[in-house]
Amino acid sequence: MTEPLPAAREPRDPFDPDYMREVVEGPFTPLLECYFRPRLLRAWRLPAEGPAILAGNHSGSAYPWDAMALYGLLLARSGYDRDRICRAVFEKELSMAWWMRPFGIDDFWRRGGGVDMTFDNFHRLLARGDQVLYYPEGVPGIGKGFHRRYRLQRFSSSFVVQAARHRAPVVPIYTVNAEWVIPFNYTFRWLDRIVQKFHVPFMPLPAGPLAVTFPWLWYLSLPARMIFMVGEPIDVVARLRALGAENLDDPGRDDARVVAEQIRQEMQAGLDRHVARYGKAPYHGRTLGPALRRAWRAGTFHRVMPWGWSWTFLAHDRDRRRPPPRNRLHRWLRDWDILLYYLPLGWPLLALARRLRKPPCGYRGLTPEERREREGSYPWKLAERPLPAKARQSG
Repeated sequence: MTEPLPAAREPRDPFDPDYMREVVEGPFTPLLECYFRPRLLRAWRLPAEGPAILAGNHSGSAYPWDAMALYGLLLARSGYDRDRICRAVFEKELSMAWWMRPFGIDDFWRRGGGVDMTFDNFHRLLARGDQVLYYPEGVPGIGKGFHRRYRLQRFSSSFVVQAARHRAPVVPIYTVNAEWVIPFNYTFRWLDRIVQKFHVPFMPLPAGPLAVTFPWLWYLSLPARMIFMVGEPIDVVARLRALGAENLDDPGRDDARVVAEQIRQEMQAGLDRHVARYGKAPYHGRTLGPALRRAWRAGTFHRVMPWGWSWTFLAHDRDRRRPPPRNRLHRWLRDWDILLYYLPLGWPLLALARRLRKPPCGYRGLTPEERREREGSYPWKLAERPLPAKARQSG
């Protein structure tokens, strides 16, 4: 079990605006423009500042490319300003397990502005006036399988408590077509219960065993055109008062569960409407074909297609921390370990390469503490490692 790093109360923000700007405007741009082609509709409904909770619906049994695409749009919209960005909260396993980070990139989620999802962290983000991107379905929303597509799973009631405590609106963001990124994944609860004993939240079939065999398939996604529709803000305080709640700083759990279910049902109805309008052609071939041809003419086709993502993203991250290659052959040879993503049963070899290679390709020569810090493989509690105050709060 990974030990947490020693507590350090000196404010620190892992968010790297320069890196995320380079990622979104670099390797991620061809994916957005030519592959996923996302649209953020009715963005004017997004609040200008926090606190606010942006509540989305998960796509089932796939790597969270939908959340990454939405977050990339929100980051660009904020100008990568650390005082204005929306903070995504995520399960800590996404940082603790290296293969849950995109292509194993060190501390990717936190460098992008994300924060570990705990009740206290959620509270502290809203208290400092942040907008928080949150998926109230949690892991069951990801693991529901294609056969339960667009069926919202039970909502956690904790976000209702947080919204009431901080008088924060809940703004739905409906995701349409992302269910089709892996339209052949099915999950079975009896199988999920078995794999959960090995700290695996669910096992989608048949993609799960294929991804275990070929690592690059773990990150596979088909080119669904993602539509993100911003809904009308929901006044949680008014809902609780209608139920007779008096202490809004600590509403009863029963009342919170009732409001969470009301919001789930309303979001389900809204999602059904938007799917009926925007979900008839999930791949939208009329725009996909021309977009892929543009990528071919621009020489970025290999970066756009899924088999090129491992190399593109990892090499980009490493290039920021090392000198330029001496020649074209050296460019390929120095990243030989990325080829392991394409070998059958390459996961153990990838883990071994990470152990044996020096930074920025691995961790040889680092102490265990240095490695955990670099990887981000530690639980982040804002009570121990707080974010700095926003400029307007400290001014």
